Amino acid sequence: MLTDLTVKDFLNKVAGSDPVPGGGSIAALNGALAASLAAMVANLTLGKKKYEEVQSLMQAIVDEAVCLKDEFVADVDRDSEAYDRVFACFKMPKDTDEQKAARSAAIQEATKQAAMVPLEVARRACALMPRIAEVALKGNSNAVTDACVAMMSARNAVLAALLNVRINLASLKDQVLVERLQVEADALEQQAISQEQALLKQIKL
Repeated sequence: MLTDLTVKDFLNKVAGSDPVPGGGSIAALNGALAASLAAMVANLTLGKKKYEEVQSLMQAIVDEAVCLKDEFVADVDRDSEAYDRVFACFKMPKDTDEQKAARSAAIQEATKQAAMVPLEVARRACALMPRIAEVALKGNSNAVTDACVAMMSARNAVLAALLNVRINLASLKDQVLVERLQVEADALEQQAISQEQALLKQIKL
């Protein structure tokens, strides 16, 4: 599994000639980094007398962020596996009409799944952003820049994941599904951008 590699080995694999891990896995990694930083800032707030009023909030953020981090980590491999499934479908036999139909159907289904994995990443990263804003504004002020980096990483996760959603949508024949997911992707993109901008304006560093 990709996530069992050391950081150096993972980066070397990304830098190699194989198409995976690619942008989708990196989007998920950005989500994991965002969640990890959010948990760190919240943990740095716990037990501090100055922040007694937000202890329960910070503990809730820690618990939520750690769970999301684990999901994002799993998505690093899920995204690469989804790509591999699409690639495998293109290698299916196509000598007869029956084989061609089976191959086409398999490609469509695999491509749909390849779109859904990064869409889930974008959904989770976008949902994490309000929690990051809370920890940035109410958590340990000495770590506010870490919270801002978490927000930037979450934004990157959303936008990068949506690029992978859209490129897969372009290959799908189910136009009803494509239109529905495109509308959701556009909404997630705007939410991510606005949430990041709102926090950075409030922090004013």
